Amino acid sequence: MATITELKCAVRETLESRGVLGQLKARIRAEVFSALEDKQPPRPQLSHENLLINELIREYLEFNKYKYSASVLAAESGQPEVPLDRRFLANELNVAEDASSKSVPLLYGLVSHCVNSADGEKVFLRGSSLPPGPSRSTQGTDA
Repeated sequence: MATITELKCAVRETLESRGVLGQLKARIRAEVFSALEDKQPPRPQLSHENLLINELIREYLEFNKYKYSASVLAAESGQPEVPLDRRFLANELNVAEDASSKSVPLLYGLVSHCVNSADGEKVFLRGSSLPPGPSRSTQGTDA
């Protein structure tokens, strides 16, 4: 007869091999965040810029079958439950797609464009339209 320890190991291995253990852990994390959020002061309204960034990340996570990570992102960020329409997202980012690019997340195309830029010049990035916050300090810059 199997010991309790052997039984625990067998159940754990079975759940890991089926991919269920990771899903359960992610679901527990999402529920913990949700429970903690109930006691937190309301978060600031989701900016248009953050909405787009979060949607790019969510599309990437779901494409790669990280659906529980995507659910944690949505729960923590306040992202709408229903994903934004891809055509709307591409339009907002001023991105034109060909047939092959539509089979992968927009984030892949954006990264590919930056990495494979034909002119070899650096892409000029402008600062965020978000007001500076505690996580975006100017420490280490000349003011």
